[in-house]
Order: sequence, then structure tokens, then C-alpha cells
Amino acid sequence: MYKPIFTITTELMKTLNEIERLYGRLEGMQIPRSLLLNLERDNLVQSSFSSNSIEGNPLSHAEVTNLLLDGRVAVNRDEKEVKNYFDILKSLPDRVNEDFNVDLVLDIHSKLLSGVDNDIRGKIRDKKVVVGHYNENREVVVKHEPPTHMRSEIFGHLKDLTGWVSGTETQPVLKAGLFHHQFVYIHPFEDGNGRVCRLSTALIFLRSKYQINRYFVLDDYYDVNRDNYSDKLNSADKGDKTEWLQYFAEGVMYSLRSALSKIQVGLDRVRVDMRPTPKEKKVLDIVKKRRELTSSELAKELDVSRQQSFYLLRGLVEKGYVEKIGSTKNSYYRIV
Repeated sequence: MYKPIFTITTELMKTLNEIERLYGRLEGMQIPRSLLLNLERDNLVQSSFSSNSIEGNPLSHAEVTNLLLDGRVAVNRDEKEVKNYFDILKSLPDRVNEDFNVDLVLDIHSKLLSGVDNDIRGKIRDKKVVVGHYNENREVVVKHEPPTHMRSEIFGHLKDLTGWVSGTETQPVLKAGLFHHQFVYIHPFEDGNGRVCRLSTALIFLRSKYQINRYFVLDDYYDVNRDNYSDKLNSADKGDKTEWLQYFAEGVMYSLRSALSKIQVGLDRVRVDMRPTPKEKKVLDIVKKRRELTSSELAKELDVSRQQSFYLLRGLVEKGYVEKIGSTKNSYYRIV
């Protein structure tokens, strides 16, 4: 069974507490549905761009945005990689109640490489791979070699890891961070390890009631400095995961702060857009005075058509100032 080694330092505990505080602020904010939907859409696009960019996908952010939001059909490998990632990411909330096991991870990998590399999709590797880069002399500099290259042994390691995730009571951020490193350390696939790891990490957050993708993403934090991301991951290869966990937790904290900033900017814009017009202010005064008001009563009060009064009231409903009670001719409006 997987038994991670790490120390909850004073600095790490401070970061974890700050994460809880920031996430609590997010959960406590009254965010208009339209703003929340836009935020989630942008997060899904950003995550799809960053996670694939880390792996060398050449598509720009603008190209990724156009591909994903314009409903275009992916026509080449680069586009298919991004589109598959985006589709899996969107589907993760529907998978939180599934057993977190090897089959789930293999299914994510299979969907990720669908139409990209059908020969290896959904299959644990059975050959040697190393993680590294070419130096100026075109020589391979090995940064990490996985502990085993035998399919049966890799399967065993992956089974231990997913079983640990399902059974451990470890704090959610630490759980996600520990899984993240160990998965990359095992390196179970010939290709797609980083992306499957980040998708699975997002799923762990969702299973722990952290609404990743709705509020925040982590991939852009890793993409800011890919070498640092890689170095911090490799720091845990020798056994002690503390340095990596501090980096990982700081990434969550950074992402939550970024989310709060984006939401605040959005809320400021919404407040300007949602201010009642002079005519709507007059309607609000009438509703406040009467407490309950029908569109017919408002039409008489303002000496306008019933259709005009309906549109005035509907505008105030959309802006969140009044609510409509009922859906028939007997419906009425009141202050929220």
C-alpha cells in the first residue's frame, strides 16, 4: 500500500489554512449565475490550453478558444488533444461518485488519446520510458526514470495509489498533491501522463467538494514556470514529499486568489450593468410601497400598456431587484 512520507511544516499549515479561508470566501460570495457560467467557461478553456501547452502543444490561447467555443471539429492531432481534454474536463463533475480506481484512470486516458494515438489509448505501458530533455548536443538528459517498466508491476503501483486515494482521510489538498506526484512518478503510460494526472487531480478536488473549474484552475500556475513545476515534482522522487506539497499548496492558494480577483472585477462590472434605470427606480418605489404588485396594476399606475409594464418588471427580475411569484395570470411581483 502507498505510504507517502511528508512533514506538515508551519509554513505548509499556514498555506493550508489560507486555502480554507480563501475558498470559504468564494463559497460565501453571491455570484450572479451569468458571471459564474462565464467564469467556469473561461476556466475550462484556460485549463485545456495550459495543460496541453505544458506538454508542448503549439496552439495559442486564441486558437484554443476559437476551437472550443466556436464548436469547430478538431482536424489534426494538436486540436484533437485539446478538444479531448476539454470534453473530459467538462464531464468530471458527473464522475465524482464513481469508484476512483485503475479502470477510471484508464478510461480517462482512453478518452484523452481518442483519435490521437489509438494504439496505446487506455493501455498501461509495457516498455521503458524516461522523462528528460535534449541538451545543446542533442543528447538526452534524463530527469526521471520510473521505478518499473513492467506492465504488471505498473498496474500494481497504480492500484495501490488509487486505493489509497479512495481510502485515506488525508486533508484534500494534501491528498491531491500526493496523488499528483506519485502518478507522475509511476508514469503508467507511454504518452499522456501529465494530462491524465492533472485531470485526475481535478477529479480528486471535486470528490472533496472543491469546485475546481467552476472557481479556479491549477494548470495555468504550472504553465507559468514549467521548469519549476518539473523540478518541484522531481524533488519528491527521493521519498520526502514536503517540498513538493508546499509548492502544490501554494499553487492552489495562488489560483484561489486569482479567482477572487477575477470574480470581484466581474461583480464590479455587473453592478454597473445592473443599476436600475430612472424608469425602473420609479417602478421599484411603487413595488416597495405596495409590497406586492401585478403587471396590470403597474400599467394603471404608470399609465402605460400592460406589455410595457411587463417588460419593466422583467428587467428588474433579471437584475435581481424583484422576483416573480407564480406563472399564470395571477402572478405578481415583490422585492427580493
